[in-house]
Amino acid sequence: MKKTGIFYHPSFSRKSYMTVGNRLADFPEALDPLLEKKGERLVLFECKPVKEELVLKIHTREMVEMVRRDPFCSTAFYSVGGVVEASEKIMEEHITNAFCFIGAGGHHAGRNYFWGACCLNDVVLSIVNMREKKLANRFAILDTDAHHGDGTRELIMNDPDILHLCLCDRDWESPDGTKADLDVTEVYYGGSPDQVYLSIVEKALEKVETWQPDLFFWYFGFDTCSGDYGSLGLSRTTYLQICKRCKETAYACQDKLQVVLAGGAVRETATWLLPKIIWILAED
Repeated sequence: MKKTGIFYHPSFSRKSYMTVGNRLADFPEALDPLLEKKGERLVLFECKPVKEELVLKIHTREMVEMVRRDPFCSTAFYSVGGVVEASEKIMEEHITNAFCFIGAGGHHAGRNYFWGACCLNDVVLSIVNMREKKLANRFAILDTDAHHGDGTRELIMNDPDILHLCLCDRDWESPDGTKADLDVTEVYYGGSPDQVYLSIVEKALEKVETWQPDLFFWYFGFDTCSGDYGSLGLSRTTYLQICKRCKETAYACQDKLQVVLAGGAVRETATWLLPKIIWILAED
């Protein structure tokens, strides 16, 4: 039976950069109806802290010490630990796919800097770990957070085996086509933000399917939702459609998808949306 892993730690709902405003205040209780209905298809894991030895493979010791001293980064090591463990369990086929809650984000964390509610680069650390353990080598990252993933781009810029597609405020592509920014600011100026945004997502997913990654990361921010701090006027249901298409794309590749929660501050949106995303992941 296919299983979906849910990676969570109680601190994510109580304190951190990403929970200022209590966006996850209704969790984990908001997952109870889902676990009752889909319990046989879901496995709930409590995140363990990532080892500093791994963190130092991409971040400087100076930066790690700054993260440790920052009270808003108190959940960073647990956030990364869940993402790293989820990738391992997917690649070892203990689970089919995963949804990773986080307390601190990752994509604005570069080698020696962090900002914008991010502390340690969770996805890149997961990739380093998988390569060291020879679990996977070829990856795709679709970043639909509202802002450009500058830290991730810096860390993987010269890696030809990572496809990094960032939906943000610019339009750019590397000479080899493995790194690309897709400008989504145009959705403001059309009559249907959802439709325009989804059409851009489709273009990105075509690249992912052609790429055929060993593991596909969807770096999922809902800060682009109407009323949130990075609003593009998108409706909540748009993210459900993106999730379905990411799952279909993963199935056309190696059938391995990892969803990593990113930005978004509205508690009501999180409570309504995140269990439905997990439901989609757990469906046949």
